[in-house]
Amino acid sequence: MSTSYDVRIWSIETITGKRGTTYRVRWVVGRNAPIPRTFSTKRLAESFRSDLISAARKGEAFDIESGLPQSMMPKATSPTWLTFAMDHMDVKWADFSPNTRKSTADGLTTITIAMVKGDDTPPDDALLRKALRTWAFNSLARVKNPEPPEEYREVIAWIAKRSRPVEDLNDTATTRRVLKAISLKLDGSPAAAKTANRKRAAFSSAIGYALELGFLESNPLQRVKVKRAPTAEELDARVVVNHRQAKRLLAAVHASDPEFEAFIGCIYYAAMRPAEVRNLSELDLTLPAEGWGEARLAGSYQDPGRDWTDDGTLGEERGLKHRARNSVRPTPLPPPLVKLLSRHLEKFGTGPDGRLFVVRAGKWGHALPASLSRPVPLSAVGRVMKNARAAAFTEEEQNSPLARRAYDLRHAAVSTWLAAGTPAPLVAKWAGHSVQVLLTVYAHAVDGQEDAARKRIEQALTDDGGIEG
Repeated sequence: MSTSYDVRIWSIETITGKRGTTYRVRWVVGRNAPIPRTFSTKRLAESFRSDLISAARKGEAFDIESGLPQSMMPKATSPTWLTFAMDHMDVKWADFSPNTRKSTADGLTTITIAMVKGDDTPPDDALLRKALRTWAFNSLARVKNPEPPEEYREVIAWIAKRSRPVEDLNDTATTRRVLKAISLKLDGSPAAAKTANRKRAAFSSAIGYALELGFLESNPLQRVKVKRAPTAEELDARVVVNHRQAKRLLAAVHASDPEFEAFIGCIYYAAMRPAEVRNLSELDLTLPAEGWGEARLAGSYQDPGRDWTDDGTLGEERGLKHRARNSVRPTPLPPPLVKLLSRHLEKFGTGPDGRLFVVRAGKWGHALPASLSRPVPLSAVGRVMKNARAAAFTEEEQNSPLARRAYDLRHAAVSTWLAAGTPAPLVAKWAGHSVQVLLTVYAHAVDGQEDAARKRIEQALTDDGGIEG
């Protein structure tokens, strides 16, 4: 839509003809020809002209084609929520990562079922949810099959007939009902805070698009206040291993799954995310014979499933978390990790594409053909961690939350760096965090530096030249 702020509004013209007197308002937008609008009464003409003048004084842009200011443009016809949500997914698909596509489809499914007229129940709730997730809100699936597959036709027809228009969200009761659905599991119990927040994020994104298209008067989320489940921002210190426990874990991995030892070491010693380790290539590494090395992390590897990737493979390479696609993050490699990585390369080599940790046909590392080679699945990493915990930990440690996930070793690395007195901005840079997130999540590690800080202050106050009381 082309607009202009150059507007001239003329006085009302009185036109007398055989059929009586009419009143004409004329105005010009930009360099176009004058636009006339004729009214049967002078009062109507004055009211219309007054609205034009008021919009011009407020600095509104006028549409060149119709001549009307934005506030007087006819409202867009609101589609049903189902149609709109499918269009929203198509618009956002290319910008979303595979995992975001998957989580957004899940959120839109919950929202769409809440946006139905009346209290009818679907013929098959489980089938309806599957149809929405895997067809309606999967843009690639609809490109391949523009019409719903046979098994989904009945449930898609059911919800298409009952889907509310988007503009119903202007009613706070409708918005509140959607937010209620987001906050609950299928059995009616409260959903996990992270799950609810992911679905709310999908709802917020869709509302932003509806506002952009003019389907909503204002953001309903700003008018409806609901209590949100709190999320634990600070890290649970019970999951963090100390160095002795970490070494026992690594020794257990070496004994049972040696091809994963360096993988686990990258998380513990260098605070890499598992998805970043999966994407690690030999070209990313600097491994000196002695001392510290460096890794230049250039991306991560995610595998949400064939339905959500652009090329239909199980997974795909993505950029670093919260960074531009081509950004690189340098991360130091302590000497123990340099040795682990060097030993891994010597014993197992790399996959055909240069990645260090790939699916291998044999226990001791015979690489699969290039066509079948892919980064190790996270399920395999989970299995390795489970076996290592059973072998390395005491019964009490096994029953605790300690290092239940490989990701917990990243927490241990960051905590170790902070406890060692490494400046927070440098830790944030190495770990790929913002300083604010770092200090919020790892507050316990910062607190752990209090004794050391007191000793340094005490030393400073007793040195020659210090302050004397």
